[in-house]
Amino acid sequence: MPDTTHFGFQTVATADKAGRVREVFDSVADRYDLMNDLMSGGLHRLWKRFALARTGLRPGQRALDVAGGTGDISAGLARQVGREGLVVMTDINAAMLANGRSRLVDRGIAGNVLYAQANAERLPFAAESFHCVTISFGLRNVTDKQAALASMAQAVRPGGRLLVLEFSRPVLRLLAPAYDTYSFKVLPWLGRVVADDEASYRYLAESIRMHPDQETLRRMMQDAGLEDCRYHNLSGGIVAVHLGFRY
Repeated sequence: MPDTTHFGFQTVATADKAGRVREVFDSVADRYDLMNDLMSGGLHRLWKRFALARTGLRPGQRALDVAGGTGDISAGLARQVGREGLVVMTDINAAMLANGRSRLVDRGIAGNVLYAQANAERLPFAAESFHCVTISFGLRNVTDKQAALASMAQAVRPGGRLLVLEFSRPVLRLLAPAYDTYSFKVLPWLGRVVADDEASYRYLAESIRMHPDQETLRRMMQDAGLEDCRYHNLSGGIVAVHLGFRY
């Protein structure tokens, strides 16, 4: 791995990035859901619903939600696998994981969900353990994305799939200028006014621009050992759902 990497638009020591990302999410954890609603106009709920409709899960199966945040995807997975199934929700950030666990318990989701603080690049699970592995709006914050994809792919059972929901590159030319204005003007302003944290939301906007585009991420999933990799653009490519399968 190279000695330096990106943290938003900044170049930082590779060894320092995880700590810098942890500071961001420690700061935003308590207002994360409110800010998601404000930033996306509620669209993030539709994006997650679209992704959940493509898990292929059935009652009694096992799912892994990596970088599970405040638990929206884990909650959907828990409903899909039912009482006889199992969902494991992980996050590298303890504050986000605790927030997610509290939210799921408050929603009455318990008994078929386990929680583990874990690094997506080195997941502590046996190979071929899960019918579906998901990561939602978390991959762009990972230091070594290829290592994370390989670690997640290894955890997928034959016949299962990896699902990545992430911000991507707009495919509509007329959308790009407005999207840039929104990302670099409105989002930091919302962060300052609502969360008293302009810097974290500036980083989040920058991290989206540094994330691989749709086709690059598809190839990275293939390199991780997955097959039939494909993607669906949502909201003009602002968000994409990538799928890869293990046969």
